[in-house]
Amino acid sequence: MEAASAAAEAHDGQRERFDLGLLVGDLALDEDVASDEDESLEGLRQELEDCKDDEEVANILANGIKLRDYTKGVENNIAQIELDSIQDYIGESENLVSLHDQIRDCDNILSQMETLLTGFQTEIGSISSEIKVLQEKSMDMGLKLKNRKAAESKLSKFVEDIIVPPRMIDIVVDGEVNDEYMRTLETLSRKIKFIEADVMVKSSKALKDIQPEVERLRQKAVSKIFEFVIQKFYALRKPKTNIQILQQSVLLKYKYTIVFLKEHAKEIYAEVRAAYIDTMNKVLSAHFRAYIQALEKLQLDIATSTDLLGVETRSTGFLFSIGKEPLKSRSSVFALGERTNILKEIDQPALIPHIAEAKSQKYPYEVLFRSLQKLLIDTATSEYLFSADFFGEESLFNDIFAGPIQVVDEHFNAVLLNCYDAIGIMLMIRIIHQHQLIMFKRRIPCLDSYLDKVNLSLWPRFKMVFDMHLNSLRNANVKTLWEDDVHPHYVMRRYAEFTASLVHLNVEYGDGQLDLNLERLRMAVEDLLVKLAKMFPRPKLQTVFLINNYDLTISILKEAGTEGGKAQLHFEEVLKSNIAIYVEELLLEHFSDLIKFVKARPSEDTATSSDKASVSDVEPLVKDFASRWKAAIELMHKDVITSFSNFLCGMEILKAALTQLLLYYTRLTECVKRINGGSALNKDLVSISSILYEIKKYSRTF
Repeated sequence: MEAASAAAEAHDGQRERFDLGLLVGDLALDEDVASDEDESLEGLRQELEDCKDDEEVANILANGIKLRDYTKGVENNIAQIELDSIQDYIGESENLVSLHDQIRDCDNILSQMETLLTGFQTEIGSISSEIKVLQEKSMDMGLKLKNRKAAESKLSKFVEDIIVPPRMIDIVVDGEVNDEYMRTLETLSRKIKFIEADVMVKSSKALKDIQPEVERLRQKAVSKIFEFVIQKFYALRKPKTNIQILQQSVLLKYKYTIVFLKEHAKEIYAEVRAAYIDTMNKVLSAHFRAYIQALEKLQLDIATSTDLLGVETRSTGFLFSIGKEPLKSRSSVFALGERTNILKEIDQPALIPHIAEAKSQKYPYEVLFRSLQKLLIDTATSEYLFSADFFGEESLFNDIFAGPIQVVDEHFNAVLLNCYDAIGIMLMIRIIHQHQLIMFKRRIPCLDSYLDKVNLSLWPRFKMVFDMHLNSLRNANVKTLWEDDVHPHYVMRRYAEFTASLVHLNVEYGDGQLDLNLERLRMAVEDLLVKLAKMFPRPKLQTVFLINNYDLTISILKEAGTEGGKAQLHFEEVLKSNIAIYVEELLLEHFSDLIKFVKARPSEDTATSSDKASVSDVEPLVKDFASRWKAAIELMHKDVITSFSNFLCGMEILKAALTQLLLYYTRLTECVKRINGGSALNKDLVSISSILYEIKKYSRTF
């Protein structure tokens, strides 16, 4: 160890100056070759390069120690160390023996544990196999259980669907038709459908035992349902039966019986359906026939074929018809009056005939028509909804209502054939339109074709009656109609009332065709009026007659609460022109010389010296006017008062006449002022203020 330390120290001291290349170059290799020729030097440089970092090799080379000597020293050291080690092993022999014994004991113990663990491993492997087997058995049992539950569920449902419980048999055979019976029918229906629909059921042996029983139950149920339903249908035929209450509270409660028959007894269902159609057809037809007969007793006839605008009515005689008043006193033939209220009562309940008869009330036909149609649409609505709900068929309605509609049609066509009341027909047209709107709002289409048919029947009849009125005016006998009276003629009053009525009924509808017909009627009546006016010998009377009639017509059109349409505008124009004519005629009657003089004089700008008047020309006119102008105005006032029926119109005409007179007289005074020496007539001229005062006095009279 000491030699190693010394070598290390020597190595540390010489490390800095150690050069491997130089050392290799200084080695006396020849001596080595000489002593050991077998040793090869090949690769020596490479080995020295590889070992240059080894401290021991570096120390040897640094000290110049020969390798062979150093090898011998190392071998000696190894031999010594080996001897020392043997001594150490000998000294520790007892410990080694003890250690050997301990190791052997441990080995025995470990061998036993290995045996025990091997046994455990074997047992665990066995248990794992058993657990796997149990798991497989558990999965198999779970699958079997699942399959059994599925089979049990299907089998249970199959058994439940196919078996017929005794309770069901008792209810179907002996039970009363009630709510429980309905539930039992539903159950029986499901069983029948199950048997018929499922292919597997048809091939099952259980079906052979069950099917005959189910079929007998079906037949018994069908028989019992048929008797029950037919009995309820016959109850509808009893007098004074409230059909709608019976339908809603009784029949609808058992509507499943119809569903059952439709699904499982189509032939019986067809019989039940036919029985209901026949029953309701007859019952409703009888009800409507009785209702119509009762309404006919309440009818107030308004017009006949002779009640026309241009038909003569003499004040000295009366035209009577059965149950009617004279035509002149029956203004409702041409005037709408309170008859229009029926359109405000369109949705009111139908009339109850016996109550109205007890009060001795009579109604125009449009009132009865509204009541009949109201009853029809309400009954049809109820029956349509019931048929759709009870039978599930909307088409059933047409078969049921074929009879009632025929009864109503026969009555309506008979009435319409003899109806000459144009206003009543127009009211019925508006009633039908309102009923169509009601059915549209209800979303009930069952009467659309019927209401359209009625509407199409009314319009041609209205046109025919309207044309009768038109032709009565065109073909009127002027000589028989003429009366020596300038007051409004009754034909013109009829026309005004008739036109106002139709215009009022057309306000919300704007029927262009009706407007054209009214224009034709206006032209005809105006032509007749002019012919009647020409029967008067004096033009003034003709004009007064026209003014009175035009004024009456305008007043009636205004009183009707409508704008009067084109007719009113036209009559206002002709009235204005005739008033202007009358004013001129009235003034000419009292101041003809004055008017002729004024009209003969040209205006101041265009007048020539030869055209200018002299004092002698105007003096008679001035003095004549001054002497009697007040008396003349009074005569004009009396003439107007006696000539015109409408005081307001008369006073407006008088005012217009006096105003025109003032204009004429003003022109006369201007003419006097322009005449040389005309100032001498100033004392005879009436002041304009005096005339204005007189005009205002008559205006205040109004």
